[in-house]
Amino acid sequence: MALPEQLVRLDAARELRDFKDEPAQMRAAAPGKVGELRLGFSLRNGRSVLHDLYRVAPLLVQQALYWDEAMPDLPICSIISVGGGILQGDRYTIDIRVGEGACAHVTSQSANRVHRMDANYASQHQTVTLEAGSYLEYLPDFTIPYRQSRFINQTDIVIAEDATALYGEMMLAGRKHHLAEERFGLDLLSVAVSVRRPDGRRLFAEKILIEKNDPMVDAPAVMRGYDAFANIMCLTPPPIAARIKERFETCFPAEAPRAIAGVCRLPNEAGLMLRAVGVETYDVRKEVRRFWRIVREEARGHTLPDEFLWR
Repeated sequence: MALPEQLVRLDAARELRDFKDEPAQMRAAAPGKVGELRLGFSLRNGRSVLHDLYRVAPLLVQQALYWDEAMPDLPICSIISVGGGILQGDRYTIDIRVGEGACAHVTSQSANRVHRMDANYASQHQTVTLEAGSYLEYLPDFTIPYRQSRFINQTDIVIAEDATALYGEMMLAGRKHHLAEERFGLDLLSVAVSVRRPDGRRLFAEKILIEKNDPMVDAPAVMRGYDAFANIMCLTPPPIAARIKERFETCFPAEAPRAIAGVCRLPNEAGLMLRAVGVETYDVRKEVRRFWRIVREEARGHTLPDEFLWR
């Protein structure tokens, strides 16, 4: 099976140079380890629908559901991994396209667990395309890198000038309640995002790279001893971004804060970025939902429903 060109490019990343050995159990990118998912949303008779669905295990989406009471016309898709987590040698590709005027919400069924590895690495490449006037919330659950795991993720976003995308990456330092050495015991975590317009104009690119025994990970301007982290991008037109920034209050308590969160502007008037760190996942999720609610209210005129108790 030939790998997609994007995954071949990922394999050439500098940080993977020491992780090219083949697993003894099953070779990297073997059948069953190459997951593919394609989701296409469009307007049909005035309603946003999932009109295009292609999936290859271990990635799975069953159908779009409409359970958001605050925005009942929003199709919601949960990405399911039938493989029990991300394993060494896994190669995933995800392609999401939202057509003109359509809206969608894509999330994951649960946290993305990157299992311990003794050979090779796991990779994921995502392509997200938003056409004119479209709206997308792509907010997967937390990624949990286990001790000695190696994971690289590249996301390419193409967005029209009048579209809005809320794209999020949330990460945990490891299985913090398992063993002390699990906290940032990973070998490699590489997460990169690039954003451009449909005409090819590049807006910005960002990369988070954590390697084994990185001494900077607990610096005051990085994790500062916290265990949960969120990096949420709101790509939206400047007038909407200005209203969101004006409403979002920085969270920086003076004493023993459970979470710290703030918003800054992205280059080339691309939108805003929320960064949050916290003691537990629910502390960070609270700040993400606070930002998410404001984004949805300003971009679509709807608010968020109450969070489910089990989330």
